[in-house]
Amino acid sequence: MLGSSLVVTLSFGHLAWSAAFLSSDCLFQRILNTTRNDYISQDLECAFSIPEFMSGILGSRQMDPFGSETYVPTLVTRDDASQVDLDTRPTPSPTGQPSPSLTVHITDEKDFALILPDKTSELISDAEADGTAFCSPAGAGEACGRRMNEGFITAAAVNRAEDGSWIQITGCLDVSKSGLAPSDDGGQFDVRFPNGAQCTFGGYGASFIEQVEPSVNRFCLRCCSSENDQINCNSHRDRSGCPVAIPGQYSFPSLGVDCS
Repeated sequence: MLGSSLVVTLSFGHLAWSAAFLSSDCLFQRILNTTRNDYISQDLECAFSIPEFMSGILGSRQMDPFGSETYVPTLVTRDDASQVDLDTRPTPSPTGQPSPSLTVHITDEKDFALILPDKTSELISDAEADGTAFCSPAGAGEACGRRMNEGFITAAAVNRAEDGSWIQITGCLDVSKSGLAPSDDGGQFDVRFPNGAQCTFGGYGASFIEQVEPSVNRFCLRCCSSENDQINCNSHRDRSGCPVAIPGQYSFPSLGVDCS
């Protein structure tokens, strides 16, 4: 029955996305209602048996003038699923003048810089207004006036896009080797905050996103080569956490480190 089509019409209104997944032979629909910020699970009648090896179904969305949404499920890969309903609104323009003290870079796992709070126990969200660039202990460059403490970075991995559109570093932290608040769930730095923030990979104005999550000992930074790259450096996933905002390596079994 894989060639059969299934059309589901929903009339809840203001739906952000729809994702279906399999449990035994039944199909379930999970819907995010953005007006209430909660989840509604609705069982759909099992119209036919679907092999369990299928990992998921995601629906394309169409809206009529009365607010009803019709979903036509289509098979997608897990990588494709991460792009479904991606918010691609333009990144707000950079703010302030570029400054070496707000410049991040990625050379390799030992040489990079992150924007971090400049005050002990300051929340990441508060540091979005007055953060400062800190280089890894072995880091080099004009932005390296401040250094992370030895042992603060417990593991890191660098990845690059084949087409050169971005470079990223992801990894784990030991918050006890810093002045970060251990209970802080974190926040995001990007071209808007702090004023003058930039990454050397793309230069001033080019998209970059950095998230630091002290409560789970995790960090991530991706720098894009062009301005307003909301596909590769999406600034609207600032509350999603590193694994969603910047998929990458957060588990390092050989080092006994895992922040995934």
